[in-house]
Amino acid sequence: MLFPSTLKKLTMAVALATSTAVLAVGTLPPALATDTSLVRVEMTVPDFSTLVQQNAAAVVNITVTGKSAPAVAWRGMPGMEDENQPFGEFFRHFPTPPGGGKGMPTQGLGSGFIISNDGYLITNHHVVDGAEKITVKLNDKREFPAKVVGSDPQSDIALLKIAAADLPTVTLGDTDSLKVGQWVFAIGAPFGLERTATKGIVSALGRSLPNDTYVPFIQTDVPINPGNSGGPLFDLNGRVVGINSQIFSRSGGYMGLSFAIPVDVAMNVVAQLKTDGRVTRGWMGVTLQEVTQDLARSFNLEQPHGALVADVSADSPAAKAGLKAGDVIVAYAGKPVNDSADLPPLVGATKPGVNKTLTVIRDGKPQEIAVTLGQLSGKDQKELALNNAPDDGSPRLNVAVTDVPTGQHGRGQGGVLVQQVGPGVAAEAGVQPGDILLSLNNQPIKDAVHLRQLVRELPPGKRVPLLIKRDDGALYLALEMPSSDKPAG
Repeated sequence: MLFPSTLKKLTMAVALATSTAVLAVGTLPPALATDTSLVRVEMTVPDFSTLVQQNAAAVVNITVTGKSAPAVAWRGMPGMEDENQPFGEFFRHFPTPPGGGKGMPTQGLGSGFIISNDGYLITNHHVVDGAEKITVKLNDKREFPAKVVGSDPQSDIALLKIAAADLPTVTLGDTDSLKVGQWVFAIGAPFGLERTATKGIVSALGRSLPNDTYVPFIQTDVPINPGNSGGPLFDLNGRVVGINSQIFSRSGGYMGLSFAIPVDVAMNVVAQLKTDGRVTRGWMGVTLQEVTQDLARSFNLEQPHGALVADVSADSPAAKAGLKAGDVIVAYAGKPVNDSADLPPLVGATKPGVNKTLTVIRDGKPQEIAVTLGQLSGKDQKELALNNAPDDGSPRLNVAVTDVPTGQHGRGQGGVLVQQVGPGVAAEAGVQPGDILLSLNNQPIKDAVHLRQLVRELPPGKRVPLLIKRDDGALYLALEMPSSDKPAG
């Protein structure tokens, strides 16, 4: 039996032995030292103390005051109330929860950083959204009222100004130089604890999150908590590479996943906010969806990649350029488009009126199409958003359909309305009652009789694309036709 004192000594001994094994490299036993199959790896953790000291003065704490539970309160991301959005409710903006009841003043906390010595500073849009009073506290404990120069909810960036001079500033870095696995650190005020530094590594780059079409997030494992919102993410050169914005959490606290807005995205927004007070984004007028393995096969692609055009808005820049549903965009102005989420940030970052060249795969062959971008408006945002479709293939239809009532889908004529879906190919692909079937195997569907004909002509044992209209959007499904003949629907 081990007594408590013995257990304590044993625990300490194990801890010491573990830390020695990790930190004291090069102290291998003789038997192991002679084994040439072993590779000696030296692990060193950088000293962040100098970097923190050099940059802490340019990091600020932000207190916001509003009348009643404004946007600074804890909340999930917009649109995440939908229970059909997997894990969406766990992505959160994270300012500190305000106090106070209905009709009473509420307060929230966030962080920010100074980008010019005359008082311009950056924070998150959700930190200051709905605030009646904003107070910025500097590292030397001086406090200043701040005004919002401009704020952009789509990128979650806000530009503030305080009446001060000769302020310390951060050095801006280059997001393109970031690599997965490199060290980064943050400075902020989690839970109101000012001048707190935390460190970690870059876990992933270009991460797309639900309802954040225009931001390719930097994912890290840097501990981030409420109050870190709007604070800077630094690299080991002491340069700002990101703005901390969101976490993934079931509990409301840090769980190992945090997300920062790339500094180049933020500064593009800041430049427009400073000049015009608002942000304009390019618009192409397409609905996109991911290219799955099944869809890749149905479109005769060697591998699943690119952004599949599910729908082209009438009179849009994409329509005028000749883009068609079924085109797979694989490059934008020479930049590869590996996933459908890659395209919206590239388009959004382009000024309206600029001409860009797309590389698309159409009918299995690459071609280039020039598009002159329009300007994105609030009405058009949904058309550019990523449209997630079911990603399983399917067999012979087994659906009850009728001709589409005139004017129901705004396309003039053609297509069939799904009334019932029985077990089989269409159900497995994700077809639902109320869907409008627009084309099958890239052949427009004229009516219910024409659909039967198209189904009979489908090659057995092959995957073919089915274009449908659902609600206000369009998407492709991959149908895997059975090898043997079955009654067609």
